[in-house]
Amino acid sequence: MSTILHIDASIRAASNPNPNHNSISKNIAHHFIQTWKTRYTIDEYIYRDVGINPPPFITQEWIGAAFTPEQNRTAQQHDILKLSDQLIAEIVAADLIIISSPMYNYGMPAQLKAWFDQIARVNKTFDFDLARGDFPLQPTLSGKTLLIITSSGEFGFEQGGIRAQMSHLVPHLHTVSKYLGVDKIYEIASEYQEFADDRHRQSVANAYAKAEQLALELGQELELTIEANAAALS
Repeated sequence: MSTILHIDASIRAASNPNPNHNSISKNIAHHFIQTWKTRYTIDEYIYRDVGINPPPFITQEWIGAAFTPEQNRTAQQHDILKLSDQLIAEIVAADLIIISSPMYNYGMPAQLKAWFDQIARVNKTFDFDLARGDFPLQPTLSGKTLLIITSSGEFGFEQGGIRAQMSHLVPHLHTVSKYLGVDKIYEIASEYQEFADDRHRQSVANAYAKAEQLALELGQELELTIEANAAALS
């Protein structure tokens, strides 16, 4: 069974009265999903628009609850972690995770950071052991694929690009992806939005084309993986 977890982070809707205000990253991600559905089955599709419906920021009380052994938590602490538990369960269930996000001020939206803060939990998505020396934190999940879809107003944020040193969105997503149990990462980028010229139009067209290509490739790859795992268990 294939399960897709789709996280949209733009504060803009996919469709607005003024089409110029439509979220580019959301629409590319939705195009990926629609292309996937033309060829492959999605057994479970979990969707969260954290841009429009963000999770709350973590608090001192949240941290206290997270670091209290589960059997010792109060009813209030269990309630504080209820959403976090649900978000983590969605990650555990997912085979493919899609994160679509615009670049805000050269980094990820605060709403997406709030989602990551909710799911980075000791003994849930990572464990901690000082016996590991300088690297005591290790992820506890694995085997998942991540598709990162981004949009930006400027350009050249890729490795070796003219603004590579200013890019704090994709590198940050690569770093925190360990909490998602990610083994493979694919990327789709749309750039030049602020320039509103032919370069932007071509970049968006290329992003849509890559979304179609990856939907077909990853769909096939996931189906083969699921079939192999089922055969191994039979």
